[in-house]
Amino acid sequence: MLALSIFWRTVKRQFMTPVSTRVLKCDPSSIHFPHNSDQPEFTCPETLDALKVASHHLVDLSETVAFPTETVYGLGAMALSTPAANRIFTTKGRPADNPLIVHVSSFTMLYTLLPENYVLSRAYQALIKHFWPGALTLLFPRDASIIPTIITAGQPTVALRMPSHPVARALIAVANTPLAAPSANTSGKPSPTRAGHVFRDLNGKINIILDGGACEVGLESTVVDGLHEDGKIRVLRPGGITVEDIQRVLNEEMHGCNHIPEVLVHRRDYMDEAMEQAPTTPGMKYRHYSPSVPLTLLMTSSRPLMGESSSSASSFLESLRTTQPLKIGILAPSDSALWDILPADGFEWVRYPLGPTAEPSVSAHRLFDGLLTLERKGVDIMLIEEVKEDREGLAVMNRVRKAAGDVRWISLEQKGI
Repeated sequence: MLALSIFWRTVKRQFMTPVSTRVLKCDPSSIHFPHNSDQPEFTCPETLDALKVASHHLVDLSETVAFPTETVYGLGAMALSTPAANRIFTTKGRPADNPLIVHVSSFTMLYTLLPENYVLSRAYQALIKHFWPGALTLLFPRDASIIPTIITAGQPTVALRMPSHPVARALIAVANTPLAAPSANTSGKPSPTRAGHVFRDLNGKINIILDGGACEVGLESTVVDGLHEDGKIRVLRPGGITVEDIQRVLNEEMHGCNHIPEVLVHRRDYMDEAMEQAPTTPGMKYRHYSPSVPLTLLMTSSRPLMGESSSSASSFLESLRTTQPLKIGILAPSDSALWDILPADGFEWVRYPLGPTAEPSVSAHRLFDGLLTLERKGVDIMLIEEVKEDREGLAVMNRVRKAAGDVRWISLEQKGI
């Protein structure tokens, strides 16, 4: 009984005692990977010191560390250690059947994780050539003797990527170990794209946050499964690399081949209910990215689904009116007609433009920051207008649909018309 009591006291100290979270600044511009070298060079001693501190917490203490990638901030832990990886799940409150993506810093590190004698397909070679390092995750066969079960939730494949953010790649290189790293937030909340987002959410739960500035892409990586016998490329999660760019690269690099792979998008071009129940990659089974207040998706250009009806924007907005002024956060393209018809009386509007309609990459970059900014400003509810589902807009709408608790079809009309 005494031994059991000591064990549980240790568990409580490990997972329940608040820690002092430190934010360590890193200068991405001071990190350089020489051509044909797996090791980074540094021109800023403070950045190298911060990475060494983070590496100590990762490797020697088996802790989690938050760090920037080009997509979103990640919560990293040693991918080849079950106890270390388990801390990701306990820190985030992440379901155990939600697999993790493993990040590597070099092709040398990549090949240490793959099954012996595994040969990259022509399609994978083309995608890696153009998009690694970068915001593309690829599924590979899992070597059970190398990759712990906790990483893949028992699935026969493992998701791998090489981040392009200098801080992320240098941290993995300095630690000299692959890192499993989902987004650095409480499970289900919007993904963080700034160190401040991480601090407000996980302060007291992790020791180290590496601050490398705002993330360039702003949405998670695109996840691709190219392991099917039919040779088709399946996009399991749209993200920072567009479907159009993937198809373009395959057409260019495999021109003249007998077969150029077709690119299919899950839930747009095909369904796989079995995989959704036992996912091979994050972001497929559970509701994600939700702010702490209700979020309604406004469909302003798509036709209503069968059984759904459309109402005018003015009547919908009037339906939100209460006896007390309502503070409403609104996200929409900066050139949307929605801005011109917001009623002034009885509402306090907190606006967060998502950028021009013609530039979905800007909407992708601003989406999560917008949700978290409006949340921090204390809005009562949020509204977000749909964006066109091409290029980065496909990934934006993938996240918004998972985040929104309600969907309404409305028609926009100009004031005075």
